[in-house]
Amino acid sequence: MRRLDRYVIRQFLKSFLFAILAFSLIFIIVDMIENLDDFIDQNVGPHLIGLYYVYFLPRIFSLMVPVAMLLSALFVVGRLSNNNEMTIIKCAGVSLYRFMLPLLGIGLVVSLLMLGFDGWLVPRINAARINLEREHLKKHRAIGTRYNLFFQETDSRILTMEYFDEETGSGRRVKLQRFDKADPTVMLERLDAERMVWNEQNNNWMMYDGLRRRFISDSTVAVQQREQVGTFDSLAMDAMVVTPEVIIRMQQKPEEMELGDFRDYIERQRLAGSDIARLLVDYHGKIAFPFASLIVVFFGVPFASVKRRSGLAVQFGISILLLFIYLVSQKLSQIFGYNGNIHPLIAAWMPNLLFLLAGSIIMSRVQK
Repeated sequence: MRRLDRYVIRQFLKSFLFAILAFSLIFIIVDMIENLDDFIDQNVGPHLIGLYYVYFLPRIFSLMVPVAMLLSALFVVGRLSNNNEMTIIKCAGVSLYRFMLPLLGIGLVVSLLMLGFDGWLVPRINAARINLEREHLKKHRAIGTRYNLFFQETDSRILTMEYFDEETGSGRRVKLQRFDKADPTVMLERLDAERMVWNEQNNNWMMYDGLRRRFISDSTVAVQQREQVGTFDSLAMDAMVVTPEVIIRMQQKPEEMELGDFRDYIERQRLAGSDIARLLVDYHGKIAFPFASLIVVFFGVPFASVKRRSGLAVQFGISILLLFIYLVSQKLSQIFGYNGNIHPLIAAWMPNLLFLLAGSIIMSRVQK
């Protein structure tokens, strides 16, 4: 490795560590001020507040890494340009492509690490943080029991239950309605049960103490004979998409799910006939966002290589402005993806593609 590479990498990593620590500290202070009333109202002790931010820190870290990467690229390369060091480097025969190679390498490594970090580790820690919020700050949903649940079980069946007990894996006052696939307005069957219990051995639901009603839509049958009513003490329900795990996961946020679990959850929702456009945008966004660290380096290096009469404050301001543009484009593309106006994959990757395009244009115009 050349001495120049070691020097640039060392300066870049110093700036990155400083930026990530500074931004994380600012984020924590702002969040603490925002949640101070909740901490006081719920009488949360200092140890729980500290534990909350220990759990919150990985999420903050994952959000701030692209910001720190961009600021580091702008600051390090901008300082070299303003001190005429970039001119000397180019005169020594080192092109801009060769100069930015180690920085792109760092960006790629960080992106791959953040993909694993965001995809598998952060969701586990987020789940612990959200559980702490539910238990001590009374936020989100209650633990253990879910009330008034409604599921699109398949494209022709609807399942409702008054409440579900997570510990026993059972639901109370359950209704399962089956409709005609050709005409969803026509109900073919309805099951009403006092309780429904998950059978771990057979991997199916058992309904107990219920009423079964079948409806015949044939107009040639007498009206009084179009409804058949029967009772049952127990009834096995096989081939149902909704399971206790699905019920629990449907109450979770995407940020609590690992990538593999999130993908399985989306597939179950698809089989149930639900609209999964929003979920797909969030899923692809979990993959696209870590690669922002690489994209912003590719954009920031040629952008900062042009000599400007500016100091650290201006470089910092430019970094914040570019970050704001990235976040706005991310939110706009998400909205279009949620509404089905563009493909979820494109919606998730559009901010990265825009910055990649902008970086390519700048690269083509600056002196190499």
